[in-house]
Formats: sequence, structure tokens, C-alpha cells
Amino acid sequence: MLTAFTLSLAQLGDRAFLAVLAKSLAVTLALLSTLGAGLWFGARALAAWLGATEGLSGIAGFLALLGGLAIGWLIFRAIAIAAVGLFADEVVEAVEAKHYPAALASARPVPFVRSLAMGAGGIARTILVNLAATPLYILLFATGIGTPIGFFAVNAVLLGRDLGDMVAARHLPAEGLAEWRRTTRARRWTLGAAGTALLLIPVLNLIAPIVSAAMATHLFHRRQP
Repeated sequence: MLTAFTLSLAQLGDRAFLAVLAKSLAVTLALLSTLGAGLWFGARALAAWLGATEGLSGIAGFLALLGGLAIGWLIFRAIAIAAVGLFADEVVEAVEAKHYPAALASARPVPFVRSLAMGAGGIARTILVNLAATPLYILLFATGIGTPIGFFAVNAVLLGRDLGDMVAARHLPAEGLAEWRRTTRARRWTLGAAGTALLLIPVLNLIAPIVSAAMATHLFHRRQP
């Protein structure tokens, strides 16, 4: 894992990495802004429809915006990884071109529609699994063990799957992904834990999705026969 991390950091200056970073940040910002704007205007419109005054409508919009910020914080990881996933081929190709040229020669580029579907699936899984795990988070909080530990562990699993699929989809047939996931659970959780930790660090979390995608590429190929 440490080798994958250092190799990924060393390649951050590559043109492909910087291009994907710029595009993924733009997509992430656009999605989060759309979410905030939708909640703001939706809350104001609902308040006005219910007969609230202009002042109360403004308060409703402000509270909805705060709620949007909380939701955005919760799903930032999923949105950022999904945004990178749209352009993941460029990152993976750059890593493979530099370190694994033989693998690059046999890779199958992932169609944009499939990348979009994988990204949407990742966001949906993050939301649904975290909602399902909410009782666990509450239980951990009540017992004093620590909700952050449960949240971290659950999201490391989710992130490990998303990152692993980014690379595996280029080299394995669709029917082979399930078997690959089954045999790489521990490795993918470690990858997900590293990526989740990076996403929790301010400023570094902006480049974390790119670094994580590169790390996933190294981990996939360094364990292949």
C-alpha cells in the first residue's frame, strides 16, 4: 500500500492527472452547487405555497441550504469518486503507460455510459448503505465506542469497491467482476480505508480521488499473475 501511495504521489504532476483533477473538481462543484440551489429554491417555493411570508420563506431556504451542506459533506466522497470515475480511464491509462505497458496494451477502455452507470451506482450505494447503517452508528454512539469508527469502516468497504471496479472493468469481463471482488475483499478494504483517510484531510481531500484511483491501479496490477 505504501509503495502504491508513493508511486501515485510521484505521478501527480502528469498532464493526464492534472486534466482529470480539473475536470473532476468542476463536476463535483457543479453537482454540489446544483444540490444546494435545488434545496434553497425548493424550500422557498414550498414555504410560499404554504402561505409563509417572504421572511419565513428565506429562513426555510437558509435551513434547507444548511441541510444541503450536511448532505453534501456526507456524500462528498461518493460524488468526488463518481466524478473521477467519469474520467478514470485517463488516470489508469497514465499509470499503466508508465508502470504497466503490457497491461495497457491489452486493456479495454470503459465506455462513457458504463462509467456513468458505475458512478451513479456508487453514489446510490453510499446513500442507501449509510442510511441502512444509521442504527449501527446510533448504537456505537450510545455505547461510547465511536460512531466515526463505524462510519469509516462502512465507507472504506464502499470506496474500495468503487476504486477497484474502476481498474478491474478495463481488464476483466463483466461476468468476472463478481469473482474478482470476492477474492480481493481484504485488499480492497485496505485501499478503501486509505482513500477514506485521505478524503478526511482538508485540502488533501481535493486530490484524494485522483491519488486513490492511481493507487487502485498499482494494487490491481501488482497482485496480478
